[in-house]
Amino acid sequence: MQQMDVLPLPYDCGSYNTCKMKFDDITVLLGEFGKYQKILYFLVCLPAIFTSMQMLSSVFTLAIPDHRCALPGLGNDTYEVQGQWHKLLINQSIPWETDKDDEGSLVYSSCDRYLTNENTSYNAHNIPVKSSTDECDTFVFDQLTFKNTFITKTNLVCGKEIARANANMILMGGVLFGAIAIGVFSDIFGRKTAVIMSSFLHIGAAFGSAFAPNYGAFVTFRFLQGVSNMGIFMSLFVIGMELVGPSYRVAAGIIIEFFWCAGLFLLCLVAYFVRTWNILQLVLACPTVLLVLYFWLIPESPRWLISKGRYEEAEKIIRKCAKVNKVELPEKMIDADSTEEGSKESVLRMLTVPRLLIRTSIIYLNWLVVSMVYYGLGLNVGNLDGDIYTNFAINSAMEVAAYIVCLLLLNRVGRKALHCGTMILGGVACLCTIFTVLYADKSLYWITVVLSNVGKFGVSAAFAIIYVWSAELFPTLVRNSGMGSSSMMARVGSMISPYIADLGTFVDGDFGKALPLIIFGGLSVVAGLLSLFLPETNGQVLPETIEDADHT
Repeated sequence: MQQMDVLPLPYDCGSYNTCKMKFDDITVLLGEFGKYQKILYFLVCLPAIFTSMQMLSSVFTLAIPDHRCALPGLGNDTYEVQGQWHKLLINQSIPWETDKDDEGSLVYSSCDRYLTNENTSYNAHNIPVKSSTDECDTFVFDQLTFKNTFITKTNLVCGKEIARANANMILMGGVLFGAIAIGVFSDIFGRKTAVIMSSFLHIGAAFGSAFAPNYGAFVTFRFLQGVSNMGIFMSLFVIGMELVGPSYRVAAGIIIEFFWCAGLFLLCLVAYFVRTWNILQLVLACPTVLLVLYFWLIPESPRWLISKGRYEEAEKIIRKCAKVNKVELPEKMIDADSTEEGSKESVLRMLTVPRLLIRTSIIYLNWLVVSMVYYGLGLNVGNLDGDIYTNFAINSAMEVAAYIVCLLLLNRVGRKALHCGTMILGGVACLCTIFTVLYADKSLYWITVVLSNVGKFGVSAAFAIIYVWSAELFPTLVRNSGMGSSSMMARVGSMISPYIADLGTFVDGDFGKALPLIIFGGLSVVAGLLSLFLPETNGQVLPETIEDADHT
């Protein structure tokens, strides 16, 4: 074993071999990001791949293909015209309507059919003359992109499209519930116990979604996926981060997002080859069984063990880390004083000081908007012109680029300038789509796709920045409650986002297609500009108390 140099210690020690120290001091002695922490960090990042695939799988499983009413009495009817005889039957049964994507052309009605009888007369094109129409309840769907989706299975079209937004909202509601419930559970029973419980819930919900017989069962499993996704991601991330030294935590907090993006690329690849919704969901569920291995692969959080007075167990984990890192630690270094909990206050104290009330409101607004726009743009990919798989891959690539920019510039440029700049960049890009959608030639649809992806770049970067910036803005005594309440605001934003993303389904024409991006863009610009009223924290002494924050 490599002998550790005896260094001056910034805490009170009777002798080096019986030194009591704070937990962050222990991580410094261990090596802030040694071999053990790197292995553990890699293990806690891997499940981010699974959670991102499940969170955004609805882009494909809940896609709404083009459709029309099924021809009555024709068992082998398809959306694609099978021949002249088939075209004649369609003309006799389905009326024409203006194409909502191209107002200069006509297409078969998506939801109506003619009410015909034996006395109905037809013109030269075999179209019923003066026949009334009625909505239908059976449909045929375009299978060019998807063989089927959950929407096509359950016929959730023609006035029922809100069901898709509801399903996505219920998933986000599960995330909100998981953030609260699993957080409380992990504080009582331990991070590792929360991970194992969430893993079994995640596996069951993932497989259950693939075999859901109806809408009620499907959204129930999606809710449970949201709960378990947050439980896994949050609990594992806490375990990993608590053994990383203070100077590496910002980078570690951003690097995990690259694993999230890897999951998005894998989702896109699998979805490209698997065009049936339940088989796709089943394929995505299979890797989740690997989460069972985490019962043996990950340790309990030493910081949590110390908070519960289980010092021997905590010290055993710390010494295992030291052994892997080839570091020698003093004896009997962990006791009740090793935690740095200190006194705490509620974030509500921030709301009693006018200056801090405004600051906290701006922080909350930015959390709400970045989460809303992030998930909204992700879900809106299916509503953009062009190939959905190409658009999704580009969307994911822009997110990777955003995190790289954050790693390179966050400490150089500062939090305020980079956050405000990325929010405004993304917002203006989204707002510009109103010109490309309403006034540009249809062949230039790719410009709208590019602008949407620039918006995704901006909001992805802003999401990473606001997390770091908020942790530095909240005083130490209210940091935990401040970050927790900020996270809740983000979940509220993500629950709203599916309805905004699906506005194009309810508003016809080009304006309906641009409306979600206009709303996302406008909110991003407003939140970005308001963030200029927040203080810069890069390289600054962080506030400890409410009074400190009021004077910064």
